[in-house]
Amino acid sequence: MKRFDASVLDRLFRDEWGRMLSALIRDFNDFDLAEEVLQDAFTAAAKEWTGDGPKNPRGWLYAAARHNAIDHIRRRARLAGIKESLAYLAIGEAPPVDQWDREYAVPDERLSLIFTCCHPALPIEARVALTLRTLCGLTTEEIARAFVVPTTTMAQRLVRAKAKIKEAGIPYAVPSASELPERLDAVLSVIYLVFNEGYAATRGEALIRQDLCSEAIRLARLLQQELADSVAELDGLLALMLIQDARRGARVDDAGNLVPLPDQNRARWDHAQIEQGRALLHNVFARELRRVPGPYVLEAAIAAVHTEATTGAETDWRRIVVLYERLYSVYPSPIVALNYAVAVSMADGPAAALPMVDNLEEALINYQPWHATRADLLRRLGRMEEAVNSYRRARALTCNEVECRFLDRRIAELTGSTSVH
Repeated sequence: MKRFDASVLDRLFRDEWGRMLSALIRDFNDFDLAEEVLQDAFTAAAKEWTGDGPKNPRGWLYAAARHNAIDHIRRRARLAGIKESLAYLAIGEAPPVDQWDREYAVPDERLSLIFTCCHPALPIEARVALTLRTLCGLTTEEIARAFVVPTTTMAQRLVRAKAKIKEAGIPYAVPSASELPERLDAVLSVIYLVFNEGYAATRGEALIRQDLCSEAIRLARLLQQELADSVAELDGLLALMLIQDARRGARVDDAGNLVPLPDQNRARWDHAQIEQGRALLHNVFARELRRVPGPYVLEAAIAAVHTEATTGAETDWRRIVVLYERLYSVYPSPIVALNYAVAVSMADGPAAALPMVDNLEEALINYQPWHATRADLLRRLGRMEEAVNSYRRARALTCNEVECRFLDRRIAELTGSTSVH
């Protein structure tokens, strides 16, 4: 008998984990049990499947996990000396595995799971971790590595998040229409945090964690599919991530060194993916003519302007300045103000932007990009000694090795030194 192709099961794990897990959590109201039995089902499939596998592999896995969960509940009931009515009730609703293989569909409760994992009652870091664990199927070790914390720390974070959901009675449900806007904002924030950690990794040897970028894009697409109506900010976020992610091939050179946006080889951008993002953005603006665009839509519009230029020198910085003004009016954060100042420096020169950056010192004194931006402006103004000091402050706040090398090169260029430490 021909062995089953293990890569097919790996792909099934990646594509279907979230759907099956969400259905099992709905069935048994237990995150840990659902994860355990679903993992066991995949392990069983790896041992038992042959040839082309079952006709309905998702149904087979779900049924195997359900029966395993019911066995767990029976054992708990016997050990606790309580009646097994719950277990018998559950098993009465579960047809045999061979019937699932032929004819049954797995219910899709992923939308409920997304909103549960991203509930505002949970700390933001717990929302991110729980979303990656449950919806994306990343292991605790993978999540810990992505956010550069010990595995034990991440495991405790996940345990606390699940306990909070249970103790606070957080409903496993899609919010009502009146609650949806606020709750959707929390979900979008989590997705964007996942993407940003992948796009510019906080720590480690690599600048880009493509796995996290891909998971964030996949979650946004999933939300699009699951929500009944189009949501401008969701479409804007997906457009933004598609456009940003399309540039990854040019963000580092062949030696692994960071390449600033104006210097990137645009032939290495994924132009087909850029067009997907631009088409989404066009549809949003066509649909929302009478509404003020939200932050994600405006950020996507800024990213799209960069893609219109064939070289960095041809970028329409005046238009970007106008878009940043609009973005700041709807989302007045110091980081938006810093990016606005960068755009002003490109449109009107560094002298116009430096006072804007200096005004943000109190708010961003521990923010590495503030020091790096200030250093670049001072360098362009010929104030080299001040620039070196700011580059060194940025370097001290940098933990990503690719960014460290870039700042080291800048310092060496300005000091004429081969040693920058």
